[in-house]
Amino acid sequence: MAEENKVTLYGMWISPYVKRVEFALRLKGIPYEYVEEDLRNKSPSLLKLNPVRQEVPVLVHNGKAIVESLVILEYIDETWKTGPQLLPEDPYKRSQVRFWASYLQQVFESMVSVLKSSGEAQEKAIKEVTEKLNLLEEGLKGFFPNGFLNSFDKENVGLLEVVIFSHFGSYEAQEEALGVKFITLEKTPLIYSSVTALTEIPAVKAERNSHEKVVAFLKFVRRNALRSSAE
Repeated sequence: MAEENKVTLYGMWISPYVKRVEFALRLKGIPYEYVEEDLRNKSPSLLKLNPVRQEVPVLVHNGKAIVESLVILEYIDETWKTGPQLLPEDPYKRSQVRFWASYLQQVFESMVSVLKSSGEAQEKAIKEVTEKLNLLEEGLKGFFPNGFLNSFDKENVGLLEVVIFSHFGSYEAQEEALGVKFITLEKTPLIYSSVTALTEIPAVKAERNSHEKVVAFLKFVRRNALRSSAE
């Protein structure tokens, strides 16, 4: 790969924000180098590339760093015209995709609260996640009015589907670690169907984390969080 076209992604394997960038690169067929970061011991490269946030993901293209996952996804879509167009042309539809993609971050933050709490605090967090997922499911009806599978084109995966999958692609591992079922065909049919459909796309399937590895990591985080709160 020519140096001026080189693409490097700095990430952490479990991060849904990194995963969404990986999925987009894969779907677009963009070759890239991946650098795994230890966020407890951040590399000088990461601190130099992202001095404000000091977080992953960071995409480096032509020697320039782009940060914030949703900003990176839009950069990818505008820079490479190969593969699916991630954002629709219509300004209103683009605004709706941006809104719900951003909203998913709130859902994720509530799920982290479930992971790191117990007792009444966890019950409150579970209720919050359920309410937010219900709102998301309602919002998705605007994109998939005839159901996901009747509206989905696997050759034209959009930004919203990429973001949904980055958060819920490992929902079975999340359930096993938490002992709570959030994503089901009955309760969240559009989210459930989108994850199922995207799992069948080779470019996405190749980037999925192993079930066992995710379960082990989530259980480790939960143990540490509960131990710290008990001290």
